[in-house]
Amino acid sequence: MGTILHFGLGNFARAHLLDYTDQAGGWDVVGVSLRSSSVRDGLARQGFEYDLCVQGQGVRRIKVLRDVLVAPEDRAAVFDVMADAEIISATVTEKGYHLGAAGNLNLQDPAIAADLAGQGPSTLIGFLAFGLAGRRKPVTVLSCDNRMENGKTLETAVSDFANAAGLDVNWDVVRFPNAMVDRITPATTDAVRAISGDPMAVPTEAFSEWVIEDSFAGPHPDWPGVQLVDDVAPHEMRKLRMLNGAHSLLAYAGLERGLTYVHEAVRDPVLRPLVSQLMKDAGATLPAAVQAQVPDYAEALLRRFESPELAHRLDQIAMDGSQKLPYRFVPTLRETGSQAVIAGMRAWVSYCMSETAKVRALNDPCASEIALAAKQPDPLMPLLQLVGAEDLAPLIRE
Repeated sequence: MGTILHFGLGNFARAHLLDYTDQAGGWDVVGVSLRSSSVRDGLARQGFEYDLCVQGQGVRRIKVLRDVLVAPEDRAAVFDVMADAEIISATVTEKGYHLGAAGNLNLQDPAIAADLAGQGPSTLIGFLAFGLAGRRKPVTVLSCDNRMENGKTLETAVSDFANAAGLDVNWDVVRFPNAMVDRITPATTDAVRAISGDPMAVPTEAFSEWVIEDSFAGPHPDWPGVQLVDDVAPHEMRKLRMLNGAHSLLAYAGLERGLTYVHEAVRDPVLRPLVSQLMKDAGATLPAAVQAQVPDYAEALLRRFESPELAHRLDQIAMDGSQKLPYRFVPTLRETGSQAVIAGMRAWVSYCMSETAKVRALNDPCASEIALAAKQPDPLMPLLQLVGAEDLAPLIRE
């Protein structure tokens, strides 16, 4: 029996890592909520079990969760589990890494600065740095977030924090494997709760993929169907540039056209060819190792997007654009000059300007910077600077 301590117990974690671990057997998971107690409270009322509603397959009861800790309530309890867990994993989204423009930890970020000042920790990075300090037992830190080189990125952020805080971390016993995760998981709706009879139910699609760099410090569950590989990068690029890139295009351009859901946007006669072109252009940038997969993968993505049963909201995908577009749009645009990606970038700029004009703060860690940029006489350049694409302004302005 082993233990996974998982930071960020949102729907995706409960549809992906917890589902895989539940099926593997022999391990349990302790979840950590970094802010709210609502997930803990809801799951505690039902013994930390919940229904996973899988499209076309029915309902599966997930029983692998042993407990959920709420970090602000009891940090010591989190550190106690960290001290013995074989795996520490995370789904805190792109913004949970608190990175600066160069990809290193932003030490001036208010949450990171507060952790460094001894007020917490409250962030994943702070918890990891303090929890790993002095540890001698091998441990694997496994990122499950949508970032290129997510393990390496997380390791860099934790190392930056540890150095700034003067913490002694024995890096020889810690591994940060890169990983690619894929399973479309919308927010839970009242309709899902009503159908399943479980207020904590999680809806998801039947498709699921997990590719992990085979670099573990110790044991791991025998996760069914997981691919252990030497190099995750080709798989990361395929998913981020094709699936996530297409999702972001549909989100911003779909909202601009008054649409609400992915299945509506992908059937739109204007957007459908754009999405197909984006996937083709993104596919052309991928390494030779996955080039042969591109046509079938693109067709499969369109089928997945078309499902009305998932009811995947465009505004959910539109969140945190400043953190997502550098991985989803910018590399494809820089390498190919894709007209489809240009359309997506323009739609994001329009979305930022429209939300600002309506005095609605974007759900984005750079919301204040976006609002300031959107109010400029020429907002394009400051907005592109936020996603590291200022050099592409001439393409987008044409």
